[in-house]
Amino acid sequence: MAVVAPATEDMALSASTRAATNSTSSGYGRMTPEERIAALTDGLHTILEKAVESPAHWQVLLDASATLWRYSGGNVALLMMQMAQRGTEEPTLVAGYKEWERHGRTVLRGEHALWVIAPRTARMNEIALPDGTRQRIPVGQKVPANAVDVSKKTLITGWRGQAVFDVSQTEGTPLLVPRAGAGPAADASELWQSLAEVARRHGFDLSVTDGQYGLTSGFTDFDSRRVQVGAWLNDEERTAVLAHELGHVLLHGPNDDVGRLYGSSADHRGLAEIEAESVAYTVLKAHGIDRGPQSASYLAGWADAVIAAESDARAQDAGRKLPASRVDIAKSVLGRVTAATKGILEITHRPGFGGKIAAADVDPRVGPSETYAGVEGPARSADGPVMAGP
Repeated sequence: MAVVAPATEDMALSASTRAATNSTSSGYGRMTPEERIAALTDGLHTILEKAVESPAHWQVLLDASATLWRYSGGNVALLMMQMAQRGTEEPTLVAGYKEWERHGRTVLRGEHALWVIAPRTARMNEIALPDGTRQRIPVGQKVPANAVDVSKKTLITGWRGQAVFDVSQTEGTPLLVPRAGAGPAADASELWQSLAEVARRHGFDLSVTDGQYGLTSGFTDFDSRRVQVGAWLNDEERTAVLAHELGHVLLHGPNDDVGRLYGSSADHRGLAEIEAESVAYTVLKAHGIDRGPQSASYLAGWADAVIAAESDARAQDAGRKLPASRVDIAKSVLGRVTAATKGILEITHRPGFGGKIAAADVDPRVGPSETYAGVEGPARSADGPVMAGP
């Protein structure tokens, strides 16, 4: 049967993304590389403008990020935009033409590529010159006389549009496609243990205590490297609070200039709280726990917090190159949230591909939260298809 994808959760967002760029998805392929990057960037700008105007739009981006969590926030938005333009399902599993071929699937005739923004990279030698200065030259280029080869690095030299296709645009070898929130929720106590491991790996002790910091249910203390969670909470609430505090751990350390602009975790205010709750919402959603109603009070303040951060940025030294415009702030927050979410989900072992082809350790067993592409009614089996990822 065909891939089953979740219905679009906010029709207003779908309408706005259809209008996000004057080009159709198929039109990107006829553009020059420079025109394509400009069109994709304009489309992303429009989506982020809409997200600033409405917490509901922001929440839809987080919902998509829970499925496509291996992708950057900007590319999640671009993939959603292009699928909405053509009036089809949201993307669930995305890969390039040749990568699909390596996994036994081919792109259907007549399908147009989706486009994401990918870095152009180059391998560079860092060399030390006799006068003590350092210089970078392309790998393979002749090293000047008396220079010492220090190291090799891969550097981003620019950006390009990369063509990809969703699994719904392909056919061939049956493929297991897990989706966020499609099946039973994770066991809260087991997820708690996984989240506790995230805290430990980042050097934070975790305590469950009846003590309370102000009126909060959780608190992150960077000085003592400790995360505190209220003992009076039930298992799911405790797990949600820990996920929220991990958002602070990953994003709001004392040396983070952007985090200080947004409001430190100690202050429990502004975009810092929106960022932390967005991380918690997305992590839990990826594990099948929908905290929509509980997150509403945090996310409802999204637009006001962006406006306040914009005002703070204008009042501070512009020389630090911090995000200043509303769209830049929204892009920054989305990028930070999705990066922190990925860092957590890679440790908590969310079952699924995160929007990309499976790694070799994907569980091949078929469960209620999983669907197949390209096969009629699969039976439950421990010998389901295993996709050996690159």
